[in-house]
Amino acid sequence: MNQSLSFENTEVAFRHCSDTDLKRAYWLFRVININFLVKIGPPVTNIAMKIGLPIKGLIKATIFKHFCGGETIEECDKTIKNLSAGGVGTILDYSIEGEDDEMVFDHTREEIIRTIERAAADKAVPITVFKITGVARFSLLEKLDEGAKLSTEEQQDWEKVQARVLAICEKAHTAGIPVMIDAEESWIQKTIDSLALDMMRRFNKRKAIIYNTYQLYRHDKLASLKHDHSIAVKESFILGAKLVRGAYMEKERKRAEEMGYPSPIQPDKQAADKDYDAALDYCTDYIESIAFVAGTHNEESCRLLAELLDKKKIDHKNPHVYFSQLLGMSDNLSFNLADAKYNVAKYVPYGPIKAVLPYLFRRAQENTAIAGQMSRELSLIVKEMRRRHSK
Repeated sequence: MNQSLSFENTEVAFRHCSDTDLKRAYWLFRVININFLVKIGPPVTNIAMKIGLPIKGLIKATIFKHFCGGETIEECDKTIKNLSAGGVGTILDYSIEGEDDEMVFDHTREEIIRTIERAAADKAVPITVFKITGVARFSLLEKLDEGAKLSTEEQQDWEKVQARVLAICEKAHTAGIPVMIDAEESWIQKTIDSLALDMMRRFNKRKAIIYNTYQLYRHDKLASLKHDHSIAVKESFILGAKLVRGAYMEKERKRAEEMGYPSPIQPDKQAADKDYDAALDYCTDYIESIAFVAGTHNEESCRLLAELLDKKKIDHKNPHVYFSQLLGMSDNLSFNLADAKYNVAKYVPYGPIKAVLPYLFRRAQENTAIAGQMSRELSLIVKEMRRRHSK
């Protein structure tokens, strides 16, 4: 492995942060570390917003500023430049979710297309992303997954969804910009997987443009990855795969228990880690026919992938391999990997504050659920603050 790669180098990790940025991050992670505050935060904030308390400014100056690029693509400019200065690309992520209005869906489609246009004009934005629930009603996707008969109106809505997805993917193909389709809850994922594969068949013949997401905390997803790859080989297209552990564990387990079906989630973290690392091994074995983004905050998985690239003599800058983390987290991974000349891009969520709140709260809750994640973030920030003050 590249001998210069160290995830302990805080000077490289936080080079893009001013002393003020570091202090804000320190206090933010201290608060997130208190599980009680993370649990009561969402309902208290929602009530405050509904009754018109002036907390928008506070949110924008703290949690929003740390984890988001801004409310518009233009407001993300500073973040894009900041990341690029450290060799890290930006994945613009319009983080609107859970809407139920056709006009909002059309607006979201246009906004995703704008992210592709920005990427086409700016090498600092190498990849784009969207969620199917950003352009479709959750309940419609649920019905499709169940195989239930659609009403005439629902069938028309489904045709509109397919048209929106096609417009986004066509734009990405014309611009030559990869677009990832995010994974969602297991009870709508079959429909999403099918749509993603259809788009790959159309647009991934010569270059990986469309990527589907595989949540390896599901016990069936390593098999899904291999099955989809066999289809890609047979039908002569490149499989685009974003590999993540997953984001809906508590919700998945609860629903499975309530509805009396076997949980799709791995029995324990060890099993998820094993499948994730096996997926990295598999993708690097077939680097010509699989392009993948390793979306992970796990240091061991990042180290393993770096080692696999060297072991299999895959160039660090091979366009079929990207490391990816979220803005505001695991800078020790992102910036040290970029410093060692690997392809790295961070998710940069943006959108109106009120609409992005569900995303922010989920991030905070996920982080408290990851054993040691906040302590690790805090210890690295403290280490860098001490290093700066000892100079």
